[in-house]
Amino acid sequence: MKFQPYTHSEAALEERIAQIINVEKKQGSEKEALKTIFQSIDFTTLEAFDNEEKINDFCAKALAFPKQKPHLSVPAICIYSPFVHQAKEILKGSGIRVATVACCFPSGQMPFDLKVKEVEYCVNEGADEVDMVISRGTFLSGRYDEVFDEIKTIKETCGEKARLKVILETGELKTVENIRKASELAILAGADFIKTSTGKVPVAATPLAAIIMIDTIKEYYEATGKKVGFKPAGGMKTPEDALTYYYLVKHILGEQWLTPSLFRVGTSRLAGLILELLQ
Repeated sequence: MKFQPYTHSEAALEERIAQIINVEKKQGSEKEALKTIFQSIDFTTLEAFDNEEKINDFCAKALAFPKQKPHLSVPAICIYSPFVHQAKEILKGSGIRVATVACCFPSGQMPFDLKVKEVEYCVNEGADEVDMVISRGTFLSGRYDEVFDEIKTIKETCGEKARLKVILETGELKTVENIRKASELAILAGADFIKTSTGKVPVAATPLAAIIMIDTIKEYYEATGKKVGFKPAGGMKTPEDALTYYYLVKHILGEQWLTPSLFRVGTSRLAGLILELLQ
């Protein structure tokens, strides 16, 4: 399909975001919204000092959430690839999926054949989801076909075994035009989700980037009937920050998108606080 020209200015989008938040805050229950957000959190540890012992403890913490609040669980954990097999064994039967990052996360700077081998490794280790990061350098050089082909090949490498989230790193794309173009490329190349950020650069998820991505998902759905998921990640310091993304998804895409199969949130730092608010 061919997307329509996206001519919204940054100022107009910011005004629309404010209007949506104002409308949604007056409707529904904030507690129910926070419950949905918690059940959409990709519980994540991506630190250079992660090791087997830490992953054991991390998985135990994920498994303990339902004990603190019955029937509330995170849908997935996200970890570096060397720990995928370990986590799969620990989480077996829990319903918690194992996601991992790939394609030379977070920089994207690696020869493409090695990126493919990395994803093959992740899938063979049992990853349920792969969060690939695009090469922003290639994109910003205007080599859009290369970016498209990379995403398409990675999606094919995931096959039926793993769902693919494509990280755009919107803080480095910067402009409305770039975020829109990257969203289009990722969706047309087969992304199951489009995701804002790695959380490893100064500017992570923003409402501005989110509304551009969500608008693109909506246009694609209306044209094809195919649903693509959305994941804001990084930069959320308060539950109100997370609620903003919930409100945008609910208002633009509807409640049918507010399930873990189509809505994820990268805000592990808020998991405990949100759980406390739900007690």
